[in-house]
Amino acid sequence: MDCIVVNNVKSARRGKEVKKLLRKQLKASHILLKHEGISTASQPTKNLVVANGGLGNGVSREDLSAAMKQFGDVESLFMPPQKPYAFVTYRSEDDARKAHTQLNGQKLQSGENSVALYLSYVDSVKHNEEVLVHFPEGLALVEDFVSPEEEALLLAAVDWSTSNQAQKALKHRRVKHYGFEFRYDNNNVDKDKPLPAGLPEECLPVLRRCLQDGHINVLPDQLTVNQYATGQGIPPHIDTHSAFEDTILSLSLGAKTVMEFRHPDGRVVPAVLPERSLLVMKGESRYLWTHGITPRKFDLVPACETQSADHSEPDLGSHGGLTLSKRGTRTSFTFRKIRHEPCCCAFPSACDSQGGSSPCPPSQPSLPSCHADATRLEDEYVHRVYDAIASHFSSTRHTPWPRVCHFLSSLRPGSVLADVGCGNGKYLGVNPQLITVGCDRSSALVQICAERGFNAFVSDALSVPLRTDSCDACISIAVIHHFSTQERRLAAVRELVRLLKPGGQALIYVWAYEQEYNKQKSKYLKDHNKPQNGEKTKAKPEEAQEPHEEPSILTTSHLDNNYTGGLKDDSKMTEGKLSVHTNRTAFNSQDLLVPWHLKGRKTRGEEEFSSGLHTANNPDSKLSPSVDTSQVPGGSSVPVFHRYYHVFQQGELEQLCIEVTGVKVQTSYHDQGN
Repeated sequence: MDCIVVNNVKSARRGKEVKKLLRKQLKASHILLKHEGISTASQPTKNLVVANGGLGNGVSREDLSAAMKQFGDVESLFMPPQKPYAFVTYRSEDDARKAHTQLNGQKLQSGENSVALYLSYVDSVKHNEEVLVHFPEGLALVEDFVSPEEEALLLAAVDWSTSNQAQKALKHRRVKHYGFEFRYDNNNVDKDKPLPAGLPEECLPVLRRCLQDGHINVLPDQLTVNQYATGQGIPPHIDTHSAFEDTILSLSLGAKTVMEFRHPDGRVVPAVLPERSLLVMKGESRYLWTHGITPRKFDLVPACETQSADHSEPDLGSHGGLTLSKRGTRTSFTFRKIRHEPCCCAFPSACDSQGGSSPCPPSQPSLPSCHADATRLEDEYVHRVYDAIASHFSSTRHTPWPRVCHFLSSLRPGSVLADVGCGNGKYLGVNPQLITVGCDRSSALVQICAERGFNAFVSDALSVPLRTDSCDACISIAVIHHFSTQERRLAAVRELVRLLKPGGQALIYVWAYEQEYNKQKSKYLKDHNKPQNGEKTKAKPEEAQEPHEEPSILTTSHLDNNYTGGLKDDSKMTEGKLSVHTNRTAFNSQDLLVPWHLKGRKTRGEEEFSSGLHTANNPDSKLSPSVDTSQVPGGSSVPVFHRYYHVFQQGELEQLCIEVTGVKVQTSYHDQGN
């Protein structure tokens, strides 16, 4: 009798555990469906999705693979980067069923992480196409450049116990200089003050081999040794042009890491730097691309490192073959040659010797005096800029304006809509009952539209290749203010009207000169949200002070008789030059250049920067003067692009519209905030 009671208790306990496990499985399935769009199957298949078993959970490929192989032959293991799940395909459905039964709810120990796995069946596994990412031009990686014995000799040559002027403990790493000290206060070197000790003798055999192999043509005279503990990194930067000659060598010792190279157009190339490898940076990769190391304890690296001997591309495009690599203490030896003449490189936008670090564009433009001047101004300070910043710009333009959405929703189903100056296409999918087409002068933004599945083509807003009277509605959102003369702005409105059918409607947004309307200040102004009555507020990051949130917008409205036209007094304009606007402040003139700081995504609190401007379609073309760079601590060059704007005074847009025959302005309002 007692035995039966005990068995019943154990059975009840097992029943509760099974129910609890089923609840957690069901919850995991709901989360995968809701957040990732992954539908699980009710019947057994060869394919399993493993919730909590992803790289994003700190689970390595090796540990998960070992756990899965206990139950049969694994055909494939796909681990998407940064995701908290993985996909496993077995050769037989029976093996998948065994894993599903025995692994569900079990703990997996992977390094320092312990996670509970929840498995569900899926009908199929969709692998992302592998993208081959080429190294930047001039970048080469030579693996096993030094032997383990040479590595030990080089590491022993650095005496961290002695503290002197050329040794510093920075926030993210330890640094020691030889030959010349790199000064972080001005991101340069004192070329007339060499350090007493030259480069360590242990470096000479390595440098002679670099000379012999053709990586350099002159021996370096400056060495910076950086030591990174686990989890430390260095902000993205470009080594100061005026300080050092072209070729830069970086030797990785002690541990491997992943260094990210970033182009001004947003392209990112991660490069795995194995222990004892030599990185050679020349030309474009040295002068234009930023390089940096994100501070983190684990890197995503190829599971089987097969980085080719020709050093042409890394293997991080193969998402399914990634695993986690725990960082160790890495010491880098960076060899450089001091420059004694101004830099004359082909990348003046990122070059401090050629004015690249000035607060204004190297050649500050003037207001156009003729049609040719206007087209040149818009080409350099509008078209080229948007092509260069397209990726970053698109990432800041994700939420449609509510009142634009209301306009689009008010249109009849089946209406034909043209979005002239569509940008990344964020309005093309607002109302799926419309037939929509977009156009933009930026081919890079049109490409983003295409990737999102929208119909869009490259076109100038002054000459749209659509039939006259073909559209029920047109929108022009934050476009016309980029035209630099009154005649061209009027022509842009006429082109919108030409596209409209009789009775059609157009909605036009432009930036407003007045950033205070009806006694209410625009959210764009920096002091709009000042704390009241001693209330404390957190400091905003630099990016929040840039015009990624647009200023107050003026839309088409009834004619305001108070409009007098003409320019406001421009206290900043000198000798007819366009002034550079200070972001998040009131406008001082109607015609100005608005800075755009090109930044990458923020990863784990580390802000990534890129530098310079290079036209993507023609690597030999000259660089646009519409970008300059400013310096941030650590020698990083932050690119600042300048976009031309004509900000509209109250009543000016209405006056512009009614100059076009047949146009009736219906409504007017100020809008603000993205």
